[in-house]
Amino acid sequence: MHARSVVACGLDGRTGELFERRLTPDHGEIVDWSRSLPAPVAVTYEAGPTGFGLARFLATAGLECLVAAPSKLQRPPGDRVKNDARAARHLLHLGQIVEVAVPSVEQEAARDLVRAREDCRGNLMAARHRVSKPLLRHGIVYYGGHARTKVHDTWLHAQHFDAPGLQLAHETASDTMLAAVDRRYRLDVAIAAMATDSDYTPVVTRLGCLRGVSTLTAFGLAVEIGDWQRLTGRPIGAYLGPVPTEHSSGATRSQGSITKTGNGHARRLLIEAAWHHRPRYRPGAELRRRWDHASPAARARGQQANRRLHARWAGFDVRRKRPTLANTAIARELAGWCWSLAVLDT
Repeated sequence: MHARSVVACGLDGRTGELFERRLTPDHGEIVDWSRSLPAPVAVTYEAGPTGFGLARFLATAGLECLVAAPSKLQRPPGDRVKNDARAARHLLHLGQIVEVAVPSVEQEAARDLVRAREDCRGNLMAARHRVSKPLLRHGIVYYGGHARTKVHDTWLHAQHFDAPGLQLAHETASDTMLAAVDRRYRLDVAIAAMATDSDYTPVVTRLGCLRGVSTLTAFGLAVEIGDWQRLTGRPIGAYLGPVPTEHSSGATRSQGSITKTGNGHARRLLIEAAWHHRPRYRPGAELRRRWDHASPAARARGQQANRRLHARWAGFDVRRKRPTLANTAIARELAGWCWSLAVLDT
């Protein structure tokens, strides 16, 4: 599948006859060609930038469609030739396909909203650097307290330079930063509204019983993972990637950095949330407010998880474990607790 072309390959399971055709990305043309093949017909294509629109269209047309995970396709070690035709023939082996869950239109829209907020967060960080770093080069440093406060923003806008070019650059960077802040605020409001009135609301409410998992984080995890029932508490860590790589043989065990496989957006949220379990466990007003909206079973399990994860952090600190490594281990266990709360039947 490409943006402007599709290379299709079909195999008759009874006669072994091979059908090949170069098509356009028009969904109607793909359906017509698929229906021209000997029945019954099953279709597969690799997940990629073209999205899941074709899979939904084929399902609506009554055709079975599997979206294959490209990283799970098995290729012979000696196969060093890659082109569209060979890739299409490789997908004919349906028994070797690892299927990717196709999200609904609503789930994909919610996921796009969460990722737009994450992109805006990165843009805001870059915009803030473009404001502060030129000031630092000219020896202008803010000493009036914490940054990113109203007082700090007033101080930034009060800066004036005699050189017209420098003044224009400062004003442009400041305007860009304010626009990014406004975009982030509008996205936060939209996410909060969707989190309180959508199919994800029960999961968001239960995940909110954990420290560091506020509405934005809980909603992000809910839409990124989608169907929690397809996972279990043990492999969810491997699914999200915060598990160490391993190359062991015989009696020697060698582990390396984390695999970083799976959903990087959900992994970042877990890593960020895991840091909140390091300080002393004293439930604040915001956490208690989230508890009030959850069921007693979810609240009890969330408290158990909070105590457990803080105790794990304390053990790592006693052993003088490197904080970044310890936090990754906490995030891996936090993923299991999130799954436990997400599938809790209350």
